[in-house]
Amino acid sequence: MASLQKAFSQQIHSPKWRLANKRLILPVILFALLATPSTTNLTVSVLSDAFWQVASYVAATLALYHVISARLSQRGKLNTILESNSRYQVLFASFMGALPGCGGAIVVITQYVSGRLSFGAVVAVLTATMGDAAFLLLAAKPATGLAIIVIGFFVGLMSGWAVDALHGKDFMRPDVCSNTNQHTAHSDIDDKKPVLKVQGLFWKWALIPSAIIAIMGSLQVDIDKAFHLEAGTINYIGAGAALVAMLLWATSRDVTDYQSAVSEDPKGGSSNLFQRVAQDTNFVTSWVIGAFLLFELTIFWTGLDPEAVFSNWAIMLPLMGVLIGLLPGCGPQILVTSLYISGAIPLSAQLGNAISNDGDALFPAIALAPKAALMATLYSTIPAVIAAYSYFFIFE
Repeated sequence: MASLQKAFSQQIHSPKWRLANKRLILPVILFALLATPSTTNLTVSVLSDAFWQVASYVAATLALYHVISARLSQRGKLNTILESNSRYQVLFASFMGALPGCGGAIVVITQYVSGRLSFGAVVAVLTATMGDAAFLLLAAKPATGLAIIVIGFFVGLMSGWAVDALHGKDFMRPDVCSNTNQHTAHSDIDDKKPVLKVQGLFWKWALIPSAIIAIMGSLQVDIDKAFHLEAGTINYIGAGAALVAMLLWATSRDVTDYQSAVSEDPKGGSSNLFQRVAQDTNFVTSWVIGAFLLFELTIFWTGLDPEAVFSNWAIMLPLMGVLIGLLPGCGPQILVTSLYISGAIPLSAQLGNAISNDGDALFPAIALAPKAALMATLYSTIPAVIAAYSYFFIFE
């Protein structure tokens, strides 16, 4: 804990630390809500739920994912598959897109720009990927998350093969770009920034205890009673931990454009496991808190019944999920997934959004091959609408 306090002190006194960071707007709003008697209990409940029911599971899922990913990359499987199995490029792209997070999709985009993959592979990966929202859905509703990932994989596979059959494998193939890495590498990122060290230290200490408490909560164990605490103590601990996670996220990066607001923070090559877990977990948690608060405060202040309101617009909800999926970045998609988890929108809207959204992979695609990115996004929208409304009319 002494190292955590020292790193945090260094961050506060660092000349680069600025209160002008626009991400601080959300923590400021939270403190205002906590200081207002009428919204204190609601805000504490939202923060506690976001940490114990979401952040703890997301961190554990991310840790497992990064460990497995690191082991696979060390064996050089990626280059072997790309070079020796060109016939299965779409299959490979669909698999990479189905992996939680945006890393697999970004790899496919850069390989396409370098001339190694077909345009159908781009359509496949953008259709299959769910971005960081996959971690959230897997943590909150694992069975549903796995089902949507599998559906996304097969829809991406079929879409990619159809596009290659329609246009040919050389359709919109770009000239080999010698500067591919300039948009994907992050050599200028300082992995030793105090705030990044604090994030890593926070989750290094919190990962196992929070996972244990989260599992106990899921098993309907009374945490306060189990640890001989006063009633409500665990909620305040969770709320405090959520605030710390959000503050670390808010001070880790300036918001200079749309991408820096809605995408996960870039990571340097020397980032350790806990720094990677912390950056993604705090990003997801902050967007989840924003979504939960928006939903709960709307009900609190207006007295609306969400089910009654949305029932009047039920047929439009799948389309809304698809349209939000067109927005680049993982932030808006985490918002949709949070609304689904809270019961505000149906599974058809979540399914349409999952297939439609491209996560952070759309940013390098726009930068490196804008025409192909636009075309691929439009192509991925078609199966999203079909899947969403098929589920809506058959099951809802």
